[in-house]
Amino acid sequence: MKQLNRQSSTIAMDKITALYCRLSRDDELQGDSNSILNQKAILQKYADDNGFCNTMFFVDDGFSGTNFDRPDWQRLMGFVDEGKVGTLIVKDMSRLGRDYLKVGYYTEVVLPGADVRFIAINNGVDSANQQESDFTPFLNIINEWYAKDTSKKIRAVFKAKGESGKPLCTNPPYGYIKDPDDKNHWIVDETAADVVRDIFKMCIAGKGPSQIAKALSQRKILVPTAHFREIGINTPTKVSDDVFAWQPRTISDILAKREYLGHTVNFKTRKKSYKSKQKIKNEPSEWVVFENTHEAIIDQETFDIVQNIRNGRRRLTPMGEMPILSGMLFCADCGAKLYQVRARGWTHEQEHFVCATYRKQKGKCTSHQIRNVQVEQILLTEINRMLTFVREHEAEFVELLSKKSERELNRQFQESSRELEQSMQRITKLDSIIQRLYEDNLDGKISNDRFAKMTANYEQEQKDLEEQVAVLRNTLAAAKEQRINVDSFIAQVKKYTEVKELDAEMIRNLVKRIDVFTPEKVPGTRTKKQTVLIHWNFIGAVELPKEQKISA
Repeated sequence: MKQLNRQSSTIAMDKITALYCRLSRDDELQGDSNSILNQKAILQKYADDNGFCNTMFFVDDGFSGTNFDRPDWQRLMGFVDEGKVGTLIVKDMSRLGRDYLKVGYYTEVVLPGADVRFIAINNGVDSANQQESDFTPFLNIINEWYAKDTSKKIRAVFKAKGESGKPLCTNPPYGYIKDPDDKNHWIVDETAADVVRDIFKMCIAGKGPSQIAKALSQRKILVPTAHFREIGINTPTKVSDDVFAWQPRTISDILAKREYLGHTVNFKTRKKSYKSKQKIKNEPSEWVVFENTHEAIIDQETFDIVQNIRNGRRRLTPMGEMPILSGMLFCADCGAKLYQVRARGWTHEQEHFVCATYRKQKGKCTSHQIRNVQVEQILLTEINRMLTFVREHEAEFVELLSKKSERELNRQFQESSRELEQSMQRITKLDSIIQRLYEDNLDGKISNDRFAKMTANYEQEQKDLEEQVAVLRNTLAAAKEQRINVDSFIAQVKKYTEVKELDAEMIRNLVKRIDVFTPEKVPGTRTKKQTVLIHWNFIGAVELPKEQKISA
């Protein structure tokens, strides 16, 4: 091994000779040459052979060279800032890092500014000999190129793995563990799965993430990270001091995971570049979902109800929890939510809803004001009507929904088919127009500029139509596949016999939303009537043999 310039005698004896080692997961693939033990042996031997004293190792094992946010590197920089380091020695430039801008910043600015001598043994770099350091910037660029190329290959491997249906996450979600016989298959962790089921059950019962987190903490249930550590699974997340301190964010994440349905969901996040560790969430449309890849913990009906609850969630306010219908009422005219109006000292009979558009933009919509007790009374009556009808006339109910579904599908199919046919005819006609323009241009009847402008307009119209055709075809395909899940609704209805008092869990099990119409004056009287339309979970708005719309 070549010995570099022996100038260690100029370094103050009380200063540290920092021996820095780094190994990333990618470097491990190259074998033992870059191992931490090998780096330590090379660094210590070089220090001993060249008379460097007061050595101290700084080791970052498992950290990428593209990022300098490494624990021991930061500790080393702390010593540098305090003036305690005289020399920094690494095996080669790539151990320092693979981002040539940052490596250059440290070797050309930070270390010289702190009067720290820098040595990269295998590259022959020594800041005490400027001639030997002239090639250093090129080494940094080569090291960064290597990191970029490696990242590109890893992304390709991950893409292929994700598209094959294998899970991309290091550890399964809370509630699952890896199958000992197949690391790409998840099996249910019953202890955690029971907690997941309780979380969904409490959500349906009307509790929010904060309340659920508090309840789990009071029951002394380990947080997911602590649970994983207890069963021998290491996670990158640090375990908090209080292993029972559940956070509302954790509850929200669990309630949104489609993995609990038994599906594998890949490509939920991405990184901007190989240098960044920050994850960016992808839109759900970019996810790749493989259904029924493992045992489900939550059934589809429960999951759908919870998502409905979360979309119209009731938040805690200084006045306490919002009323049971909060977030479920919508304006039948403008589509906005109805805003809950209440005040301290009001009785429940005084609380009412008004259209959010009317409240924020006067004149854009009417108030659609309706009192809570009116809606609650209508809903209680209609729920009991529905329960009775399904219980006593189940076959008739199924037939009623089948006819309703068929009518809606036929209407949607006819409208989309007609629009699709018109678009296809226009596309064909545009092809003929463009062809005639081309022939006229060849014959000299129109100039090249005129031809270019006219064809550009027609081609843009044709492109827009082709995009519209793709959307229409998707709509038609969805219409053909659409089926009302009658069995799911009937299963929810059969949970109840007669309802005497409304509660949040029961409402959200049965009802998706309630549309409120503007009050109408009754001819010949001074009174007004107001109509509400109930949309049930799974089946939408249904008109039973008796009138579904009830006057308030």
